[in-house]
This record gives sequence, C-alpha cells and structure tokens, in this order.
Amino acid sequence: MSVLVLVLSVSAAFCLGIGFVLQQNAAVRAPLGDFLSPRLLLDLVRVPRWLGGIGFMVCGMVLGALALGQGEVTLVEPLLATNLLFALLLSRRQTRTPLGRQGWAGLLLLAGGVTAFIVAGQPRGGSAVADPLRHWLIIGVMVGGALALAALAKRSRLTAGPALLAVAAGLLYGVQDALTRVSGQRFAAGGWPELFTGWQPYAVLALGVTGLVLVQSAFETAPLRMSLPALTAAQPLAGIVCGVGFLGDRLRMDTAALAWEAAGLAGIVVGVVLLGLHPAMPGATATGRDRVGAPQVPSA
Repeated sequence: MSVLVLVLSVSAAFCLGIGFVLQQNAAVRAPLGDFLSPRLLLDLVRVPRWLGGIGFMVCGMVLGALALGQGEVTLVEPLLATNLLFALLLSRRQTRTPLGRQGWAGLLLLAGGVTAFIVAGQPRGGSAVADPLRHWLIIGVMVGGALALAALAKRSRLTAGPALLAVAAGLLYGVQDALTRVSGQRFAAGGWPELFTGWQPYAVLALGVTGLVLVQSAFETAPLRMSLPALTAAQPLAGIVCGVGFLGDRLRMDTAALAWEAAGLAGIVVGVVLLGLHPAMPGATATGRDRVGAPQVPSA
C-alpha cells in the first residue's frame, strides 16, 4: 500500500468526520418542514457552523478524490470508514464522555477490520470492465436502492427514517467515489476536454447534492448516532462493489483470503456501529423555535 494513499485517505477521513459532526450540530435545528427538500440546504447555508462542516467535508472529498486517483476504490473505501473515529473524538471533546469498553472495542474492531481486509485482500488495479450493461446494472441497483430507502424513510421520518436515509446516502456516496475515480482517469488521459465530454463528472455532482440532502435530512431528525454509523458502513460496501464490479479492482479470491476479507468487513461494520452508538455522540435534538428559521413543523 502506498504511503501517499494512506496519508490522503486518513486525512480525508479526518476532514469528513469533523465535517459530519459540525453539520449535524447545525442541521438538528433546521425546520422539520424542510425534510427531504432542497430548501433544507438554503436554510442551513445561513448557519456558520454548518458552512464550516461543509468546508471540512469538501476538503475531505478533494483528499478522497486524490487518494482514489492514486489507489484502488477497494483500498481507499475501508480507510475512509475511519472518519467515524475522528467524529467520535470531536464529539467526545464536546461531551467529555470517556471512551469506555464500548469505545475501545469499536475502535479496535474498526481498525482491525480495515487492516484485515486490506492485508488479506491485497487490493490492486486491473482492467475496467468494458461491458456498459454491467456498469449500468450495478449503478442502477445502487441508485435504485437508495431511492427506495429514501421513499421508505419519508413515511417513517422520526423512527427508522434517519438510518434509512443514511444507508441511502452511503450507497450514493459509494457510487460517487467510483465515478470520481473514472473521472480522474478521463482527466489523466485527455485533460479537461476529455473529462467534461463524459457523463461521469455530472453524475458525481448530482450524486453529491442528492446525498447531501439525504444526509442533512437524517441529521435534522435524529441524533448523530442514529445516522452516521449507517452512512459510514454503507459507503465502503457500495464502493467496494463498484470497484470489483466494473472498475476492475482485484482482490485475492482463495478461501483463506475470502474468509479474512469477510471477517474484516464484518469487523468494520460492527466497529462502526459500536462507535456510532457511543454515548459521546451528540444525542439531543432541538425542537420548536430552537430550529433554524421557523418553529417545528408537525410531521404529516
């Protein structure tokens, strides 16, 4: 594994983790009437803390794109999942809650899972799949699944809704990361003309904005522990599927390697859940006139 890819990926995870916490601190006060509406972004853009969170998130996305330009999606995605560690550190600083057994167990499982997956799988590049049907099939399943989850979340916005929205956003962000890598390859091959004559950069933008609306809607309706674990777990899984499915990423496929890769992914998911549910994560939601711009709007 390249040291540059490691540094870029962990730096991106740091920025994303800090950005998510700052965004949730602000989004929790947004009007519930803006749920799943682009108006939510217009309300939040007036909040300095949210803008700071977006700034960190953009830095994280840029660093992640640079990492994807140097390494495979199947390598970068597990490293990006460590953003939850940095989110927990900031939340712990705000709440002054010790890590305890749950925090240390989650930390060890997440770090161990990332290490096991990378060491056992030995992600490496290969030739991208030329069949466009396979591309569209995988992307269609991911995007279609995200839209279906968002529709379900709209019916249960204050119960399972936040987690469903977070999974939906994670699926979109995983596809976005894969298409970011494709866009980087197009740019390397022919510069700006080659980049902007393809559909991929426009899809990256559309997925990013849609994912942002989903994430902020999840953040405004529930504590961070209800959404960030699902987002953090879904994104690398979706990215790995895209990487192996049509980008040509290769993993070791012998029985022992597959067992360790599965164990590593399971460790990542369980570690993410333990850290996301840690008491240090912000747990209070604002109500009534504490929300941005308007009193709370009753759900339909």
